[in-house]
Amino acid sequence: MKSSKQTISLHPNNLHKGRYDLDSLSKSSPELAPHIFQNEHGNLSLDFADSSAVRLLNRALLIHFYGVKFWDIPDGFLCPPIPGRADYIHYAADLLAESNSGKPIRGSKIQILDIGCGANLIYPILANAIYGWKAVGSELNPKAIESGRKIIEGNPHLHGKIEVIAQSDSNHIFQNIIQNEVFFDLTICNPPFHDSAQSASEGSMRKLKNLRQKPIEKVDLNFGGQASELWCPGGELEFIRKMILESISFRNQVFWFTSLVSKSENLKAIEVSLRKVGVVDFKIIPMAQGNKKSRIVAWTFLSPKQQEAWQKFRWA
Repeated sequence: MKSSKQTISLHPNNLHKGRYDLDSLSKSSPELAPHIFQNEHGNLSLDFADSSAVRLLNRALLIHFYGVKFWDIPDGFLCPPIPGRADYIHYAADLLAESNSGKPIRGSKIQILDIGCGANLIYPILANAIYGWKAVGSELNPKAIESGRKIIEGNPHLHGKIEVIAQSDSNHIFQNIIQNEVFFDLTICNPPFHDSAQSASEGSMRKLKNLRQKPIEKVDLNFGGQASELWCPGGELEFIRKMILESISFRNQVFWFTSLVSKSENLKAIEVSLRKVGVVDFKIIPMAQGNKKSRIVAWTFLSPKQQEAWQKFRWA
């Protein structure tokens, strides 16, 4: 296992270091303007506990920085913060670059799979906008699938570059999605964090209490989230263990399997699972945004000789 030095801020290539330029963002997306106010320090700010404001902020960021023409999600679905999602894509690009003489690989020769792309399609959009990669998003929820496809339809520049595929069986992750003779250079995933609906609700209450600095009686998720997006039996640890086990069947069709890991206490058990299935290599890649720390776990079954053959076959 290799572990990089712990970072204290966003990836150096991340466009979202520092404060949001809300004035510029509101010019790119005027509907954001009514949600902007001047705080007690005289700075422009946003109520991050307001789900409508957060959704409009995401839309403005995607329009302003990433050339998106249309983006929206149904009420109640996860609306993730763009900076952290962009960080995952940048660190994933670094991971691939390690096998390419340190050079970032751009263009449609790279194809990634986003497990559980949700209604927002954020990871595929960022991967294509930043590096030009092709992306497939898998999803269980029919409304999320419809939303993702509507986003693609509303952005002609994404046609043929991003695809949303329905996962027909909730018991599987890669099966039904990775077909024979289909190869992915990278899989990414933001697994369900909580282990129960109650845990998800309590976590949201804590988040809103911290944002508003006052007691909260009713949960109004500022970042939204359906049940399958927020929790599953056993939480993120069991989901990642399941992913590791199922990845064995697709060991020769994926260069790097990766997943976000929110809880550092889960790393030891994940390492045990990876060693049990006999991966050739795995890495823990630290990420940080302010005081919030997370990490990516990445693993591959490809031997050095197979990695070299992959590079010549797909990247040359």
